[in-house]
Amino acid sequence: MTQIQEILFKYQDKQYGDFSAKLVPTLPREAFIGVRSPSYKNIIREIAALPGSVKEDFLADLPHKYHEENCLQIALINKIKNYDECITALEKFLPYINSWAISDGLNPPILKKNRHQLLPKLVQWIGDDATYTKRVGMLLLMKYFLDDDYKPEYLELPASIRSNEYYVNMMTAWLFAEALVKQWDTAISFIQNKKLDTWTHNKAIQKACESFRVSPEQKEYLKSLRIR
Repeated sequence: MTQIQEILFKYQDKQYGDFSAKLVPTLPREAFIGVRSPSYKNIIREIAALPGSVKEDFLADLPHKYHEENCLQIALINKIKNYDECITALEKFLPYINSWAISDGLNPPILKKNRHQLLPKLVQWIGDDATYTKRVGMLLLMKYFLDDDYKPEYLELPASIRSNEYYVNMMTAWLFAEALVKQWDTAISFIQNKKLDTWTHNKAIQKACESFRVSPEQKEYLKSLRIR
């Protein structure tokens, strides 16, 4: 057992491991140690007290055995304060992301601060064949580019995706549901013109209708656009 694994097991909660495994059905139960999210702050502090090479060796030693090691990897990437270093660390890890729970934990402040520099990377990742690389690209597009920096053309690439992967299609639906909340006037045209595949189209409508940020009138109109 590595030093990092020993630290993670100090915070083990087996019942929480059972719960986590049910939320991530694509991974076997034995992949989960069972570490609650608030514990990672203490874990990171413990790692900081170790020789510097331990953390660097951990980040480079891929793939990891446990889900919680991947959670820790994302938590450490989120803390990187240099843009180029963050991108390098993330791109090394992208091929090893193996669940929605890992991809969706990504949110480094340094990437948001440099989002215009990041945009070509998002286009590249969204166009990738790997499920979770594609999901990461759409996730960060949703987080960083649906507000003041929004342009309708940013939705064209996600709209063009045709995938058999549930976690890709669900991310696309989530992205368009958020776009309908934040940029209704242009996002609705993608629904009106049926630019998404049928499942994703209907799921985006469902998720938008579940939001309290969408008006009752908008919800009624969206429901009329469902594809039977």
